[in-house]
Amino acid sequence: MKLISATPSPYARKVRIALAEKGIPFELVTEVPWNADTQTPRYNPLEKLPILILDDGTSLYESHYLMEWLDRKYPTPSLTPGDDDTVMAAKRLEVLGDGVCDALVLLFFERLRPAEHRSEAWMARQRRKMDGGVREMARLVGDREFVVGASFGLGDIAVGCTMCILDLRFPEFRWRDEYPNLARYVDRLSERPSFRATVPVVQTIAASAI
Repeated sequence: MKLISATPSPYARKVRIALAEKGIPFELVTEVPWNADTQTPRYNPLEKLPILILDDGTSLYESHYLMEWLDRKYPTPSLTPGDDDTVMAAKRLEVLGDGVCDALVLLFFERLRPAEHRSEAWMARQRRKMDGGVREMARLVGDREFVVGASFGLGDIAVGCTMCILDLRFPEFRWRDEYPNLARYVDRLSERPSFRATVPVVQTIAASAI
């Protein structure tokens, strides 16, 4: 199988980490989905990454769906072990993480607009979403080794990928100072081989795509 990914994408990184944790071999194809030469529309009508292309040519997309698909098709090791309450607690963290990342993307592109065309109210709204989501994730993580249950799983991937992209894209968002327990937790996660192998890297977006 192939995974079409963008190097800074926290959504694609979640899937890359899941594939690594499960030991599933795959070919990594790196894209800049905003550029005119992207192949993304060929495989996803929504033109978003990540995209998983199976050996029979079937394309699967959207990170929530891909994470669940992988856990059902390759259940060992499970990323959502435990009873229904535990599974839903992990998915709640996934929702929070993706919500923060969605706001981050909206704020990032708004900042690329000429200053006279930016909406300060819009940017403030996205920043409030980021602040609120991080605050809630920090509360849920607390002093735990793993955010849900007694083993690494979906919730840890969601929180770790979210906080690492904030470090990359918004270093001025000094969440580590405000939430030191969360910072220690993310630093522990970052030592896992799957995290070390997928550190987000900025890509250059063609000027014509902005």
